[in-house]
Amino acid sequence: TDAEVSTRKKTFTEVQTERLGQAERTVLIKCPSKLNEKKLLQYLSSHGNVRSHFFFENRGINALVEFSEKSSIASLQDAVGIPNAAEHHVVPFKSRLFTFTLKNPVSQPAEETPLHLSPQCHIPVTDLIQKLCLADDISSQMYILLNEYQLTEENIKLRFLACSLVRDFARAYFPDSTVKPFGSSVNTFGKLGCDVDMFLDFHDTQKSPTKMKKGPFEMEFQMKRLPSERLATQRILSVIGDCLDNFGPGCVSVQKILNARCPLVKFSHQPTGFQCDLSVSNSIAIRSSELLYIYGCLDSRVRALVFTIRCWARVHGLTNSAPGTWITNFSLTMMVMFFLQKRSPPIIPTLDQLKELADAKDKHIIGGYDCSFVSDLRKIKPTKNTETLDVLLGEFFEYFGNFDFRRNSINLRKGKEVNKPESSPLYIWNPFEQDLNISKNVNQPQLEKFIAMARESAWILQKENKTQKIINKEPWGLAALLIPFGKSNSSKMKNRMKGIGSETIRSLLDSLKLNNANSQQKAVGK
Repeated sequence: TDAEVSTRKKTFTEVQTERLGQAERTVLIKCPSKLNEKKLLQYLSSHGNVRSHFFFENRGINALVEFSEKSSIASLQDAVGIPNAAEHHVVPFKSRLFTFTLKNPVSQPAEETPLHLSPQCHIPVTDLIQKLCLADDISSQMYILLNEYQLTEENIKLRFLACSLVRDFARAYFPDSTVKPFGSSVNTFGKLGCDVDMFLDFHDTQKSPTKMKKGPFEMEFQMKRLPSERLATQRILSVIGDCLDNFGPGCVSVQKILNARCPLVKFSHQPTGFQCDLSVSNSIAIRSSELLYIYGCLDSRVRALVFTIRCWARVHGLTNSAPGTWITNFSLTMMVMFFLQKRSPPIIPTLDQLKELADAKDKHIIGGYDCSFVSDLRKIKPTKNTETLDVLLGEFFEYFGNFDFRRNSINLRKGKEVNKPESSPLYIWNPFEQDLNISKNVNQPQLEKFIAMARESAWILQKENKTQKIINKEPWGLAALLIPFGKSNSSKMKNRMKGIGSETIRSLLDSLKLNNANSQQKAVGK
């Protein structure tokens, strides 16, 4: 659609700024069960123009309402009362979360037309498989999967609202601070139901240097000094974590994990239904989000392939939402990007090529690392590669099923295989912190399981007789790859595992049997 194309061409920062602005003018209302949409909007309009709204289900019917003017929220807040505190005592924090109930429910006729509810989670894999079988070809199957799993406009608004509500708390202590989402919520690769990673930023104070230069004095704030930035981060998160825990409406299960490499506060935000992770500004994580945003916007095949590979990996137990020795979704995404850089002609540019296109305003040096790359999508030439997604999917499995992981590492800066700098089973260079391996956690059995699954999938796609399968009402194409390769295939698997250590085969086959049972329930990772 045209709207899609126009949003696609905005820079990452423009999109972020626009959405953060929308979120500031937004409220969330828990609605009565017998709701008349017209009456609700009519009432809200008495406080100012409603720019957009939608309804969703989460412990009842909820409405997200965006006003045109921020002042409308203050007007609405003036009309809202404090809950009756007969059985509970309330913390008198007035937020942008409201509950509306009907004053005299009997006299209100129920809504003639049922409300349209925006889905906030994706369909189960078993339902997806049935949908895929109705498609014409594998490319269409991949786009169906993308459409079912990707974040919707409504879900993104809800994510930014969750950040905006946390920001209201942070501003009690730090009036200039902002809270912004990063990672899968904003990099175009998030799927419905994924957590919201958010960070607290204090560097948003756009002071004009000219003002500071005026006058005869060097001037600075008196601030509390601490021995390390880490300690400051831990203190700030500790206090804001307590604040959310004690005063935050709907903030439950608040966990402070302050000794992690990146200190964070985890909590569940009931009003929006999201699991949230709050940390303090991490510039490199933002650059990674923007880099993926650019790759995701350059060509529609990029996101379709990433979503497909992630779903495939989740079904076969190659990825897992719990931390461990599994390949992470981030590593998997980087492997797909690398594969697309290696096509002939390449489908996406290397990071070094994006750096060459950068101008002065794109310059970012973070902690001694050069994280510069072009932000304006129009400066990047579109690819001449016309390969279909069917071809790319098969080639991806072929490529990594036969990749020399023992000798080579994956480097997205150069877009080529480079000798491994150390002996981790899977070595993927961090695109920005050049001395880090983003897949350091992956062990040999997990890597070998990935290789075996890739070989098996390449083989299924090559040998498949689609017509025969359709006649037999069997899943075909991508659908056939999203069914765990259970016990029936384990003997075939052994043949395709030649050259893979035998000690791993045993653990692999055991894990296959285990996975077969539970992978269809929780079939897809972030």
